[in-house]
Amino acid sequence: MPDSVLAAIIAGTATLSASFLQFRSAALRDGRADKSAAARRRNRLQRMVLLIIIGAAAVSGFALSQWLTEGERAAQGALQRELQARIAEISRTAGALELTRTNARAEIETSLLRGIGAEGVAVTATVAACRPLLAMVPPAASPPEVPADGGAAASRACTEAAASPVTLCATIPANATITEVALFSRLADSQTPWNASRLLPGQETGQSRFAEKYSESAPEAGTRQVCQPFAHWSADHAREVRVVVRYSL
Repeated sequence: MPDSVLAAIIAGTATLSASFLQFRSAALRDGRADKSAAARRRNRLQRMVLLIIIGAAAVSGFALSQWLTEGERAAQGALQRELQARIAEISRTAGALELTRTNARAEIETSLLRGIGAEGVAVTATVAACRPLLAMVPPAASPPEVPADGGAAASRACTEAAASPVTLCATIPANATITEVALFSRLADSQTPWNASRLLPGQETGQSRFAEKYSESAPEAGTRQVCQPFAHWSADHAREVRVVVRYSL
């Protein structure tokens, strides 16, 4: 029960109690003072007037409490509507900020990826010198100074066909368009700049060669790989190789 209604009920009850007490006291005084018919009629008239006043006071108190309660309910309803409007506005603002942040992040990521694509994704590796295979030489072919013990070990030179290729793979976005695959190769520990060591696909240099074509993997998790095989069959030195993949978005 609201506080205003409870206060109105308490006030009305106190007023009625006081009125009944006064009415009772007046009736007792009038009964002792005068027993005539005129006095009784006057007393009845007073009682009626008093009852009318009490009833009017009760009705007025109840109407006043209802009016106050209605005002409080209206104020609470207006406050609740205002709060709901503020909450809805905050929700819209939060949604707009989240959308703006998402769009801004996407634009920043796209800009960064475009910069990386223009500069190129570089992959570098060092390929060791080829190790010749050992072959068994028959006893009849052994030199005179080598004892015939059932066969001797002789080296077999490395060849391109026997070389194991090394594959260099660069990761790019799945929706990127490849604009260039640049190939570089130089001797290990060489001070030659990479720009002066560029090769064409399939071009041989120092018993090494890049494949004529690169391969691409299927897109996965928003990325794909561009791979370029490289074969090295020189037994004299190692080589450093570099693949730079440029793309656009």
